[in-house]
Amino acid sequence: MKHGVMKHTVRFEPVGIEIEVDEEQTVLRAAAEQGVMLMHGCKEGQCASCKSFVLDGDDIELDRYSTFALPDYEREEGFTLLCRAHVYEDVTIELINFDEDMIRSGLPIQQAVAEVVANDPVTHDMRRLVLKLIEPTELKFFPGQYVDIAVPGTDATRSFSMANTSSRESGHLEFVIKIYPGGLFSGLLDTRLAIGDRLDLTGPFGVFTLREGENDLVFLGGGAGMAPILSLLRSMAERGLGRRATFYYGARRRHDLCFEDELRGLEETLPGFRYVPALSEPTAGDGWDGEVGLITDVVKRHETDLKRSHAYVCGPPPMVEAAMPMLAGLGVPEKHIYYDKFTTTGESEGTS
Repeated sequence: MKHGVMKHTVRFEPVGIEIEVDEEQTVLRAAAEQGVMLMHGCKEGQCASCKSFVLDGDDIELDRYSTFALPDYEREEGFTLLCRAHVYEDVTIELINFDEDMIRSGLPIQQAVAEVVANDPVTHDMRRLVLKLIEPTELKFFPGQYVDIAVPGTDATRSFSMANTSSRESGHLEFVIKIYPGGLFSGLLDTRLAIGDRLDLTGPFGVFTLREGENDLVFLGGGAGMAPILSLLRSMAERGLGRRATFYYGARRRHDLCFEDELRGLEETLPGFRYVPALSEPTAGDGWDGEVGLITDVVKRHETDLKRSHAYVCGPPPMVEAAMPMLAGLGVPEKHIYYDKFTTTGESEGTS
């Protein structure tokens, strides 16, 4: 049997959804292409967000993955990683982490060509990149989602969250990208990417999207984590949502803050919204009279009871890892802490 030609049926329990999966595709990718939004994070077998249990069928092969995400004993018990799994027979899979409302709300994955229309510094080490879609001319996405951009001249892709909303600037995608020394894509952005250059991209991906309801919202960001949170806030303003929301944004120095005017403007537009920036290492020259300290400590000073809140965390891994137990300690139910973790090595810039 030639691998890659055959399609097999994958059934997801307990939601009772079936998809067809080509042997060359991972289960996660096939689901996304068919509008089924499964929980996922890195798409590279590193984070365990897509870990699931195989109820029926055992002819499954996995691409390379981290044994931190899936230890050998778990694989032997029947667990698998959907972002790495290729199936060679019909299988039934039990989803462990899933959001029933979201699972059926997926948008089709598209491949697109886009042209650079802006590449502007917003801080000393972050850029605002704006792309205009050429083919197709529109890409529908949910606020908080991201696309994979192919790095020109390589086989690599890098994932970046949109900062705009698809209704706000139809046909454009806006990103906030941190420049890393040795960064494969950000190095290009820093030195060579010019207005008019074209980039290939695929998306949308990601589950960092606003869950409906009346719950208060706590947004916690750092670095290029600004982008998806800005998209969520801009979307709330477009929709006139009156939910109470606070955006805690952590930076080192004053020159690391960006979009200040817009965020202060959103405090006027959204009656329930507050923006609370904090600097961890302000200097005398910063003339800073706002919050000082690690952003997690600042949240603890401001919040006491978040039992009825939903929290959205986006930024560098150390910040995300510190925020999770802190938010849980303040009462946010674990299932309502939504996060997007950015990897930041020059080798793999990850979602940002």
